Amino acid sequence: MPSCPECVARERKRIQDMYEAGTPEEERDRDELFKLLDEVEVPMKIDPRTKHFICKRCGLYATREQIGDIRAKLNRREKTKEDRQFEYQEWWSKSKKEK
Repeated sequence: MPSCPECVARERKRIQDMYEAGTPEEERDRDELFKLLDEVEVPMKIDPRTKHFICKRCGLYATREQIGDIRAKLNRREKTKEDRQFEYQEWWSKSKKEK
């Protein structure tokens, strides 16, 4: 049974904020945070007639494909300035090699 991507994203954000607020920066452990985030699950019910999944918490009504699309959209991150700089540097070095 899939988990509701919207509710899971909200819960993970809440857990991460609480972890960062309650733990000093020098004592933070990524593995410990990932364990907490992996435990988050919000199972959805299936409507057998329409083959749609329904979240009891937020009311999301979607097919398996739509759930996958929502999950991909939520997991996509914005490009930062460093990402753009790296891409430019990579492009610049490739163009010099070809000449």
